[in-house]
Amino acid sequence: MDFRGGCQQRSSRQTIRRCVLKADPSRQWRLLDLQAIDTRLDQIAHAKAHLPQIAAITGAEADLSGLDVDLVNARTAADDVRRELAKAEQDVQLVRDRAARDQARLDSGQGSPKELTSLQHELVSLARRQSELEDLQLEVMERTETLTDRVAQIEQARAEAAKRLDALRAEQTDALRDLESEANQVAARRPDIVAGIGEDLVGLYEKIRGASGGLGAAELKYRRCGGCRLELGNVDLDRIRKAPEDEVVRCEECRRILVRTAESGL
Repeated sequence: MDFRGGCQQRSSRQTIRRCVLKADPSRQWRLLDLQAIDTRLDQIAHAKAHLPQIAAITGAEADLSGLDVDLVNARTAADDVRRELAKAEQDVQLVRDRAARDQARLDSGQGSPKELTSLQHELVSLARRQSELEDLQLEVMERTETLTDRVAQIEQARAEAAKRLDALRAEQTDALRDLESEANQVAARRPDIVAGIGEDLVGLYEKIRGASGGLGAAELKYRRCGGCRLELGNVDLDRIRKAPEDEVVRCEECRRILVRTAESGL
């Protein structure tokens, strides 16, 4: 391959030395193929890092985490109220047992009149206490039922959230696999193109690409730089027009390599 380099000197208010790289036009044209490959690889990398599933998964994970907290709290509250219900049932049963014993003694007629009168008063008090405890028991039972239903609702919501998260992760895996497959196919063409361009020109291209947001070479099309999208002035166009075909020219604005083609408008 014909690669030559040299430095030109021009006079102005101060001396400026510009090193000129020489490369056959066919090699320069291949830079556009290389740039297209690298641009697509950059696009694929960006797509992989910004898959719509990523944000959706983050939201789904947050939802699932929130439901886990809700479920723990609901189950704790349900357990607490079940213990409260067990205590209420026990209290009611104790009063019932005491009233049954008192009633049996009263029915037997054993004891002094004073004792029998006392049993009657105690049975009245026990009946009132039993009624109060049964009302409390009913209220606790209603809360138990409400909290049990709440636990079931959260469990169902969590199951649906987990299923949704699994589906999103599967979608992400499929999307990444497709992008990775395309990246491998695109990258497979790169070594042959690089070999056809040559180390000197590829080295300059890579240096510019690293400093210019991934775009190292662009087509000069209709007097406009394909890199910065600016239309070149007459002075720059005249300079490029007069440059030898094998001279690697660059945009004075963005410093990217300009590849001349039949559509450059020179």
